[in-house]
Amino acid sequence: MSRSVVDPEQALAAGRLVLVAAEHTGAVEAAVVALRAMGLAARELGDLQAAERHLRKAIATPAAPPQRVAQARLSLVTVRTERGHPLQALRVAALAWAYLCPLDRAKLDTQRAVALAHLGRYQEAIAACDRSLETLATAPGTVDDRRFLAGGLLNRGLVRAYRGDWHRATQDITACLEISHAAGLAHLTRLAAANLPFLAVRRGDLAAAFAHYRAAEETLFGYPERLATMRADFAGALLAAHLPGEARALLSLAVPELEASGAHVALAEARLKLAQVELLTGDPRRAAEVAAQAAAELVAQDRESWLPLAREVELRSRLTLGPVTPALVRELTECADALEFGPACAVAAAALRLAAAEAALSIDDHPTASEQLGYLTAQCRRVRPAEGIPLASKAQAAHLAQPSPTPPLIRQHALALEAALQEDSAGAFRAVRDGLAEVGGQVESLDDPALRAHAARAGERLAAFGLTLAVRGGRAEEVFEWSEHWRAVTGQAPGGGRERGLPGVEAASSDRSDEGSEARTWMAGAERALGGVDEAAGWLRRVRENLGGAALVEYVVDQGALLAVVVTAEHVRMRRLAEVSSLGEAVVRLRYAMRRAALGDCPGAGGDAVSCGQEVDQMMFRPLAEWIGDRPLVVVPAGPLYTLPWSALPYLRGRPVTVAAAALSWLRARTAPRPARAAPVVAATAGPDLHEAPEEVRQVLTCHPGGHEIEARIAPVLRALAEVDVFHVAAHGVFQARSPLLSSITLADGPLMAYDLLGLDHPPRLVILSSCDAGMARAPCEGAPLGLAGTFLAQGTACVVAGMVPVRDEEALAVMTCFHELLAAGHSPSRALAEATAKTGVTAFACFGAGDRPLTT
Repeated sequence: MSRSVVDPEQALAAGRLVLVAAEHTGAVEAAVVALRAMGLAARELGDLQAAERHLRKAIATPAAPPQRVAQARLSLVTVRTERGHPLQALRVAALAWAYLCPLDRAKLDTQRAVALAHLGRYQEAIAACDRSLETLATAPGTVDDRRFLAGGLLNRGLVRAYRGDWHRATQDITACLEISHAAGLAHLTRLAAANLPFLAVRRGDLAAAFAHYRAAEETLFGYPERLATMRADFAGALLAAHLPGEARALLSLAVPELEASGAHVALAEARLKLAQVELLTGDPRRAAEVAAQAAAELVAQDRESWLPLAREVELRSRLTLGPVTPALVRELTECADALEFGPACAVAAAALRLAAAEAALSIDDHPTASEQLGYLTAQCRRVRPAEGIPLASKAQAAHLAQPSPTPPLIRQHALALEAALQEDSAGAFRAVRDGLAEVGGQVESLDDPALRAHAARAGERLAAFGLTLAVRGGRAEEVFEWSEHWRAVTGQAPGGGRERGLPGVEAASSDRSDEGSEARTWMAGAERALGGVDEAAGWLRRVRENLGGAALVEYVVDQGALLAVVVTAEHVRMRRLAEVSSLGEAVVRLRYAMRRAALGDCPGAGGDAVSCGQEVDQMMFRPLAEWIGDRPLVVVPAGPLYTLPWSALPYLRGRPVTVAAAALSWLRARTAPRPARAAPVVAATAGPDLHEAPEEVRQVLTCHPGGHEIEARIAPVLRALAEVDVFHVAAHGVFQARSPLLSSITLADGPLMAYDLLGLDHPPRLVILSSCDAGMARAPCEGAPLGLAGTFLAQGTACVVAGMVPVRDEEALAVMTCFHELLAAGHSPSRALAEATAKTGVTAFACFGAGDRPLTT
């Protein structure tokens, strides 16, 4: 039987020959053995229907020896599970048990474990694997024995992964790899290796995960059902890592492949993941449709324990679409109760219970909200809820006695809501701060900026609640402080590290009673993060001192509205501006008009761009004009503003503007020490297929005597980036909205991607990306813009000048020549760009980071 796994195509052909001969001579046992071998081979090739047909024919063979029939049933167990009938698979296993020897019973246990896992009976599945592995470890050691030993380890590893036991799951799958490789079981080796991508994601190593995925794609080519299952598993890990866009791309491939192969169990699970992805990526109607389809498939497979997960997606879709009704709140709480006792759903139950409480609050149903919050807060403290908050039932009382499965972040959110219900503003702020400290601790260990930013999204709703509390207080200083608080958690400090921890955590026990004091405890810690500043003075004072005659405008989003906090040396003020949805549509119209104007394929697009810029002006800056005046600006974006071409706004024409991820990151970059050099070291490179790029580089180097040109290849460019102060790139740029760290600059030997920049320890102080869309960013959460410009800033570059829309070659040459002439004359990057934009009329570029500091000071 081992040949069926080692070389399934050859085994299938040999099985047919043996079967013909056995039927001709009446050798019943040989016929059964041949049919079983053909079934195993068909399964390995991904043809589950043929596999079941061969195995059922073997079982139904008249006068077949009972042991051979039982062995065919043993093989049928996994096939029935994969085809969507795990409960029937267990019944098949029960029929086989009595006729199998102890060694075959151990092999049967490895198959039963798969069915038990798909039914959500994880503890039983692990026990079955443990029994089988104990026997198989002392087996004679045939290839078939080693195959089942490796398979048992693989199955146990997968069950442990289902339960979130990533360390032991990795140990089992690694052991499986070693055994299958040593035994020459190439296909089983490929199956084990196919599980490495999602394990790497769970360990926080996204780069390794995608490397494992690419390798698995190659090794599983030709095995569509196995490849699709691997993709679906990897997508599940990406979904858990808050990467729904990447997960959706994989599921769009996996679901049709699983449908075609008849792998109904994996298909139902993949469809459930797809429903969750559709909800997270903004299509609640489609999410509800896919969830209903997944639920129907799960019912057909007797997998009722999975149904609450599909129900959760459907209810969250309705919650998103609105309106919230008492009936919907009741259904949310009932689904949370069902999730509580489902397969590995305790965290989902807690999250849905929190959503039910928030929904109840939105319709002023305070008793229901208090009841649901009581589950979360009282259980986590292992005490009864506060007086006046009744227990819902005996089930809740029993639930409170169990160890808490509620994540700390959800607990803190529930505590914040409870405190707000009791009008305890200080307690609400404290709970928000402690919850974000939890997020900060989890995020701090992640090196990959994309994974870090997406992981931080777990705290986004809690941060929004804290910001709402501050907005209700009405003090601009507190709104600014809480906005910066969240940006410190999500973002990264110049020099390749995140803003150090969550400042002010050590002040968590403060018993000051007013809202402002809770926010100010964070301020003191942020001050210490900046190093040696008098705590009583506050780091906000340093921001204001370093602004000089400029103004800082920090945009924040609160409950769908855009607010602006304007900070100057004299004042801190706040104003509500516009609805975020309206502003987002206006930014899209502006970008579209500018793109059409650059491409020259739409008469009148230039005029449209001007009017669209005026429309955005009216929303964002005109209401602030009395506070801003003609000052230079530092702008901290939010919401849809990460894709705004700032230079195209008439109000900003000729005005120095630098765009920063956060006020604190701007301050740190602006005040960072510089190398003691008489003049900056400048280098430039010209990418392929741009007619004016060589001339642009020549003009740049003419402005900076002693500068040198770099060959437009990846290795020389990376070396130069580690050695110079100023680096100019004239090349094609590509922005990847779904995976911004795959955004790239086109060089002669391929794309230089944002991921390639993560190894830079000492990047240039100033980088100019004279490329279309190179300044574009996607921000999974405020303060964490991902893309080429954002990656340079995250690694320690003080300022990046980059294109925000397509730009013609000759226009890039004109504006960049003027920019470098002004830069060499002693202007700061933001002022040089403003004047060059005004002189040339080219509005495609923006200045990011700390662009208000000249190179030579």
